[in-house]
Amino acid sequence: MRHFDHLAPTVRNGLFHKEPCSFDAGSPARTLAAALGATLYSPATRSTLAADIVKQAERGVVSMVLCLEDSIGDAEVAGAEENLVRQLTALADSTRDLPLLFVRVREPGQITALMRRLGPAGRLLSGFVLPKFTEERGLPFLEALTAAEAACGQRLFAMPVLESPELLHLETRTETLGGIARAVEKHRDRVLALRLGVTDFCSAYGLRRAPDMTAYDVQLVASVIADVVNVLGRADGSGFTVTGPVWEYFPQPQRMFKPQLRRSPFAGSAEALRAALIEHDMDGLLREIQLDRANGLQGKTCIHPSHVAPVHALSVVSHEEFSDAQDILRPDRDGGGVLRSAYTNKMNEVKPHRAWAERTMLRAEVFGVAREDVGFVELLSASVRT
Repeated sequence: MRHFDHLAPTVRNGLFHKEPCSFDAGSPARTLAAALGATLYSPATRSTLAADIVKQAERGVVSMVLCLEDSIGDAEVAGAEENLVRQLTALADSTRDLPLLFVRVREPGQITALMRRLGPAGRLLSGFVLPKFTEERGLPFLEALTAAEAACGQRLFAMPVLESPELLHLETRTETLGGIARAVEKHRDRVLALRLGVTDFCSAYGLRRAPDMTAYDVQLVASVIADVVNVLGRADGSGFTVTGPVWEYFPQPQRMFKPQLRRSPFAGSAEALRAALIEHDMDGLLREIQLDRANGLQGKTCIHPSHVAPVHALSVVSHEEFSDAQDILRPDRDGGGVLRSAYTNKMNEVKPHRAWAERTMLRAEVFGVAREDVGFVELLSASVRT
């Protein structure tokens, strides 16, 4: 699979200076973590789950979570497990390219039990999402994952969700972060990415952000994100991929604040796209995606298919970013120094910007590099027309 593979070759050729690379479930963890993109969640109770997975793959989704936790009621768990096994078994002989599939479980025992019940269909899973992760609660999940991996003979990844009140509350945050760091370091080879559960953070204080506000406008949440990246998202080799929080879109009858999308990038025929994004309260999502990257997060949890295209379009590396990263990483620049960018609009400092350049080149590998005259608007327009 690869990002934007659902677009026609001629369309991709017109958009990309360097097209995204191909990858699959067996690719290196570093590649998969960067390639997760918009991870689409779906309740495991859906009777059309197998068909939904195929349909979303055809629309450009490359990672999905099949949820047995908060998205379903307590009384639905047994039925959801049965449905999950039945639906994945129906997909087991498919020759189609499927997304990276993960199951969000409630209890550690579900991991080993589901892999046993799935049998050969278990090969469709890339791993499990581990809820409300702390050191105390998380280690049994990771140990169950290790046991399941040994039993089935395939690589299984963990994606812990950081959403517990202990992480949110100031008096326990430092200790909780330290414990999480110890737990994921012990199982580093199996931890693909850390996911942020912002809904649970807001719940602890009875908060819910409106569609014209981002997670970063809620200061309680923003402070946790900053501390998680500070401890667990470092670029010195000790960090992990931390993904962006879910966007909880819901319509509201009257907008309180001005739209956040400037008119100029949408001039001409793209004005209709701008109007549609504002009408569906998507301008807040676009701003949050930008703020995710500015704050050290990669990819995003999504609960609606319409959120996928904006996340992926904004993940493509611009020609200017690619040019800067190439210059910074030139072998003859190993000694450091400062140089003017090829676009002549900034200074690139080789040593301070090296980590950024390395991350940018990895993102360029999995999401591609846009042509010099192609921006987010063109990428999104092409994606939403398919």
